[in-house]
Amino acid sequence: MEVSCSSLNEVREHIDKIDSEIVALLARRGAFVAQAASFKKTAEEVKAPNRVEQVIAKVISLAQEQGANPQVVESVYRAMIAAFIHAELEEHSRLKENNVKP
Repeated sequence: MEVSCSSLNEVREHIDKIDSEIVALLARRGAFVAQAASFKKTAEEVKAPNRVEQVIAKVISLAQEQGANPQVVESVYRAMIAAFIHAELEEHSRLKENNVKP
């Protein structure tokens, strides 16, 4: 959906609304990432480089379908995935220390 703005303030208002939606989606994604940690036996399973590349390929394709810049989408996803892997490794370690099993 294309919206034509008449001022920089209007552009920023739309960006602020989108940022709010993105943060809510990141919170939802993070909750699933935390759950995933309980199903993985090793830190290598958490890192899952093959899965990372599958996700990257999928989002590049989605970007192309939806008219987004594929390079921007790839960069954002690589940064996001790296941050989520770090968080998942911490959760995995915490679960392992507390002997929590799936």
